[in-house]
Amino acid sequence: MKKLFKCSVCNYIHEGADAPDTCPKCGVPKDKFVELSSEEAQKVYDSERTNDIHMEMITLAERIVKLAQEGIGINLDPPCVSAFEKAKNEVYVIKQRSKAELEGHVKKGKW
Repeated sequence: MKKLFKCSVCNYIHEGADAPDTCPKCGVPKDKFVELSSEEAQKVYDSERTNDIHMEMITLAERIVKLAQEGIGINLDPPCVSAFEKAKNEVYVIKQRSKAELEGHVKKGKW
């Protein structure tokens, strides 16, 4: 496993043998980076895949909303429109849940 270094100013995480000379995000010098412990680094690596899954779910949720809106617009009959409206509302909850989980990962330093 490569080492991870975290910028103490902007929280940018760098992967490598050493911290970068300057932070690619905020430009502070190398001495503002702190090496993450092996446990902290493992959390970052372990969360990478689940974060990707959450982002894909958000993308899929946005596609479902568009499809549901199209179905609502066709307005075939009340039960059909109702099903599309329910799907649109339910997928919003899924989307928000994934966004909240991603925020939680970031707050815990797992990104």
